[in-house]
Amino acid sequence: MFDRVLTRTDAERAHHAAFTAIRAATPVTSRLGAPRRPVAAVGPPGPVRAMGIDFPHVLGLAAGFDKNAVGIDALGALGFGHVEVGTVTGEPQPGNERPRLFRLPADRAVVNRMGFNNDGAEAVARRLAERSRRHGARSERRPGPVLGVNIGKTKLVPESDAEAVLADYRKSAGLLAPHADYLVVNVSSPNTPGLRDLQSVERLEPLLRAVRHRADEVTDHRVPLLVKIAPDLDDEDVLAVADLAGALGLDGVIATNTTISREGLATDAEVVARIGAGGLSGAPVRERSLEVLRLLHGRLDPSVTLVSVGGLSTVEDARSRLEAGARLLQAYTAFVYEGPLWPSRLVRGLAAEQHAR
Repeated sequence: MFDRVLTRTDAERAHHAAFTAIRAATPVTSRLGAPRRPVAAVGPPGPVRAMGIDFPHVLGLAAGFDKNAVGIDALGALGFGHVEVGTVTGEPQPGNERPRLFRLPADRAVVNRMGFNNDGAEAVARRLAERSRRHGARSERRPGPVLGVNIGKTKLVPESDAEAVLADYRKSAGLLAPHADYLVVNVSSPNTPGLRDLQSVERLEPLLRAVRHRADEVTDHRVPLLVKIAPDLDDEDVLAVADLAGALGLDGVIATNTTISREGLATDAEVVARIGAGGLSGAPVRERSLEVLRLLHGRLDPSVTLVSVGGLSTVEDARSRLEAGARLLQAYTAFVYEGPLWPSRLVRGLAAEQHAR
């Protein structure tokens, strides 16, 4: 249904319809969708321990699908071992004008310029607090998937105002860190003006320090902190981010976000031009995402968790990322094209392959 019907309707409307159906089907999918056998990143099938957290298996859902933390457990019931919500900004914002989400079926790709549309940190924090009340304290290891919270810059905060940017991220961290199993600083979406400028080491270091400090202030435990980077960084900048991550003691790096490149697409160039600006995800990002992963793995201490995302669709894709040094995997676009049974199918395929070795 996803590939034959939803790709022929407005992409954003289709997304909301599909997500509503997923949430409504939770009582069924919680019995049918979850993998029977968890899978480890390396070695025999089993849970993955990363950043001090026990993940049921390697595969998670990348940020962008559940922006407002409304379907965490429904998505977990489909077989995702972790769900990363957001990107959440300090203030609520509507995002960019529609249409802003487009499918490129010939490339198994998606272009989005959503612009961090979300309910804002205060509303999302209230939602997560209610989930915690239903499920129990974090120390008791809540049921459901491991929860990541991805935070980004409010559009109206000028990137040129360094103090305002830090205050905006600190607000989100202060409200959301108490409810997160891990926290991600997103400085790599192409859809918020100036955001990618924050990937420069000079801007990124004080930002990560501020978020780390604020998260520690509002929690009685250390919430792991990661940074998500773009595939469009050149190799030297990737290595500079890796060095910074090591120096700051970050818990992980997520590689990669969407790309602004349109090279090598099968979709007609006029169609691509009409779609316009936005981040491209899916199969066209596969090779660069893998290259960035290998760069990071070669530079970082093994204690830093690498999360690979970008063009991952098949068991072979997953295996190549794990062999290249990823500890965890995430996907988004493959889920859109392959449908709700895809996550459990991929995890079972990985488990079967590793069991046969």
